[in-house]
Amino acid sequence: MTVYLRSLETAVPPTVLIQTEARDVFAAQPGLTRLGTRLVSTCFDSAAIDTRHTAVEEMTKDHVADNPLFFNAGTGLLLSPSTKVRNEIFATEATKLFIEAARKALDACPEISPLDITHLVTVSCTGFFNPGPDYKIVRALGLDPAVQRYHLGFMGCYAAFPALRAAKSFCEADPDAVVLVVCAELCSLHVRTSNDPDTIMGSALFADGAAAAIVTARERPDEPALLQLDHFETVLTPVGEESMAWNIGDEGFEMVLGNYVPHIIDDHIIGALEPLLAREGALRGLPYRDIRHWAIHPGGRSILDKVQSRLELSDGQLVPARETLRKYGNMSSATVLFVLRHILDLPPADSADDGAERICSMAFGPGLTVETALFTKLSSPRRDGPPTETGGAARSQSAQSATAQPESALA
Repeated sequence: MTVYLRSLETAVPPTVLIQTEARDVFAAQPGLTRLGTRLVSTCFDSAAIDTRHTAVEEMTKDHVADNPLFFNAGTGLLLSPSTKVRNEIFATEATKLFIEAARKALDACPEISPLDITHLVTVSCTGFFNPGPDYKIVRALGLDPAVQRYHLGFMGCYAAFPALRAAKSFCEADPDAVVLVVCAELCSLHVRTSNDPDTIMGSALFADGAAAAIVTARERPDEPALLQLDHFETVLTPVGEESMAWNIGDEGFEMVLGNYVPHIIDDHIIGALEPLLAREGALRGLPYRDIRHWAIHPGGRSILDKVQSRLELSDGQLVPARETLRKYGNMSSATVLFVLRHILDLPPADSADDGAERICSMAFGPGLTVETALFTKLSSPRRDGPPTETGGAARSQSAQSATAQPESALA
């Protein structure tokens, strides 16, 4: 049975962080050692990020809060709220992103009504609350109260793939199933000033965003699908358990992102791809660059560099991942869906048979876990503008950079 992705939409909060300004705020914090200050400059400048988005409005120099929690614009100091305070903000702000992305995915499929949704899968690793985002989406969008709801929590950057794999399984088990998948992450809630290299790296990379997709096996010749979901595979590398982790601390969640992670990926990416590409004889042994599109989770610039070098991919094949990183940073589970959206917006290749083009995709997370997927791009609807910002109309990224004056203390 063929399962299709019928829509894929993204959303970001309206507050924009300028990377150079965020760097200067972090570098100016009291308590940093000389080495810590150098690490801040190095990590922020080498991240290949221009802008990111945050749900914390006070993380700009022009926003003056009566009782600031994260950043005191008057003193320029980063503050350190408790995990409870951060999580309370997650419950409020993540709900907005979950609903916005889900609504956009439904609006992009006018032939599918909210009552047609049979399964709802929500994903996040940056906060918890219950009744959770699945409940909030059902109430806000008028889904059937009997819809089957599932939440994948605390898995990390690769979690979009288990969500899509589950959606595919639901549709294969029930040909009438229509699955709404929504990922939303507020990584910026958990940044803090520190001399710890992992913490500094997280502050330089992470951001907030959401993405939603509708998956179904229902055929609609009048409404062409975007992607065909072909295969998924999971691989655990033999090393790396201590190199990438996500823990809960008293002052937010704590990231472990060792500088050896890119080397682990470099050593094991070929083996991680083998079970996926073995699913189709025509792909076994094919040079990797002969697969037209690569949707790589941009966990960081050095990770993308290692993937490109090891697989001998062209610069053009890494553009979707690098541009996502440059404009939005690392939004954990939602990020690879932004990369896929970029690929969907590319014009079709003249050489593609019947307009279909293959996409190989992968994401990395704690464990070290490598999730891989094969898709077939079926159509390329052209759209103008970046992801819609929650609470406002979409603006071009260049306009955001030109008009926004935020000074970040966040991811």
